[in-house]
Amino acid sequence: MSRIYNFSAGPAVLPEEVLQHAREEMLDWNGSGMSVMEMSHRGKEFMSIAERAEADLRELMAIPANYKVLFLQGGASAQFAMVPLNLLRGKKGADYINTGMWSKKAIDEAKRFCAVNVAASSEATKFTSIPPQAEWKLDPSAAYVHYTPNETIGGVEFHWVPQIGDVPLVADLSSTMLSRPVDVTKFGVIYAGAQKNIGPAGLTVVIVRDDLIGGADAKTPVMFDYKTHADNGSMYNTPPTYGWYLAGLVFQHVKKQGGLKAMAAVNQRKAQKLYDAIDNSGFYKNPVEKSARSWMNVPFTLANADLDKTFLAEAAKANLKTLEGHRSVGGMRASIYNAMPEAGVDTLVDFMRDFARRNG
Repeated sequence: MSRIYNFSAGPAVLPEEVLQHAREEMLDWNGSGMSVMEMSHRGKEFMSIAERAEADLRELMAIPANYKVLFLQGGASAQFAMVPLNLLRGKKGADYINTGMWSKKAIDEAKRFCAVNVAASSEATKFTSIPPQAEWKLDPSAAYVHYTPNETIGGVEFHWVPQIGDVPLVADLSSTMLSRPVDVTKFGVIYAGAQKNIGPAGLTVVIVRDDLIGGADAKTPVMFDYKTHADNGSMYNTPPTYGWYLAGLVFQHVKKQGGLKAMAAVNQRKAQKLYDAIDNSGFYKNPVEKSARSWMNVPFTLANADLDKTFLAEAAKANLKTLEGHRSVGGMRASIYNAMPEAGVDTLVDFMRDFARRNG
């Protein structure tokens, strides 16, 4: 077996230790004679898996007791609708911060349910910066404020949490959850598709404050009401059981690494190595303002775009794969989530330097 260094933006690399653990339990989990994929979601075996996963996540993120943790389906994209349906509570509008493609998708979906006030946007800079909060034009009557702390396509990231007073703050943490400590108490809702740092595609984790549960619009579909899932322990219908199980293994793995402070130190170091290689090369460029550069997704271009295909082909031969940039921006993109080992970043940096030397 040969493992590559997989820089995919998602579904993304998973910790090898987790995959090995899952392989060992594939046919028989804990002496049950069943695979986790075969278990009843309401049986005692899976209930123990689910309860431990939630407990471990609560411990890792220091989630207070007055927040529910939901394990749902539909990806972050379903949350683009669930957030307004649950949080408008009779109000007519909500504030959104536009910093890239995922922000725009959330905005477009919210417009189906309410008046959206785009309180700030970095579109004028081609999404290469974060609008300073002093320039935001928030609506004091907004039901909530929504932002995307990390934009995977543009590689733009908030390194601060907006201060918005008593209005609920909503964050799409899909690409940064578990990568560093987060003060959950500053948020009304946090949601994250699992396929970056948490587990396989198909699972979505939602952390929602208790007072924001139960006021959904009367026409909200049952499956889009947070109360439905909170009241039923995320088991109103059959949840994505195997994804939930794998997420639980990831939570255990992160705890073994020293928790979120330890993950943050490694992630910051990995990102700095890659940005230094880009900035000091004279051959590669990163378009993002330095104060807004993502730890998770690092886009870069070559001095000569005609070399892009050669770069990708040679990188693949070196077992450095899925480096092609998003079709909307071109160039390259290295996604270096939690499970990307530091050795993978070191290998990429060495390759980039050698490629620049030979082609510069």
